[in-house]
Amino acid sequence: MIAALTGALLLQWVVLIGLIVVVIALLRQVGMLHERLGPVGALTLPGGPKVGEPAPRFDLAAIDGRQVSLGGPSEASTLLFFLSPGCPVCKALVPALKSIAKEHGPTLRLVLASDGEPEAQQQMVTEHGLEKFPLVLSTALGLAHQVSKLPHAVLIDAAGQIVAKGLVNNREHLESLFEAQRQGVASLQEFRQRKVLAFGG
Repeated sequence: MIAALTGALLLQWVVLIGLIVVVIALLRQVGMLHERLGPVGALTLPGGPKVGEPAPRFDLAAIDGRQVSLGGPSEASTLLFFLSPGCPVCKALVPALKSIAKEHGPTLRLVLASDGEPEAQQQMVTEHGLEKFPLVLSTALGLAHQVSKLPHAVLIDAAGQIVAKGLVNNREHLESLFEAQRQGVASLQEFRQRKVLAFGG
């Protein structure tokens, strides 16, 4: 009787250890798959200053009178977000923008950029509670960055260099700009290509 119980107990332990080994192997495979596929981030469009180049220098007045300097050394990184009152995706990203700005705290400055009628811009600011962030109206700024589609974001480091940029349609795209900066790549598309090449295409 005791021998049978001991045998059953040993069998249970063997099964348990086997299951643990299987789970570890599966987790390893999932990790390798994640590395191979890589994250998908903001779509980098052609044109405008490239990642690694200095951001164009601008000294602008926000619609509330605040002075905003873009490009050149600053105390914090800058997320320059191009939007428009007529862009529904831009408005849908407002909660994500606020959340990201809060998460990064004093290390990140969020600057909104647009053009058009000041009245419509001010209404957008009021409706979406964007008073905390300066909104500059400048066609020249959009042309300098060659913004052709919205919403478009440019991440500029404290040294004034562009570290990531692209077309952003959701929070994942926004966060991918910061991930690209952490990975030291121009975009997450480049990061994914590197991973694919590392695994033999």
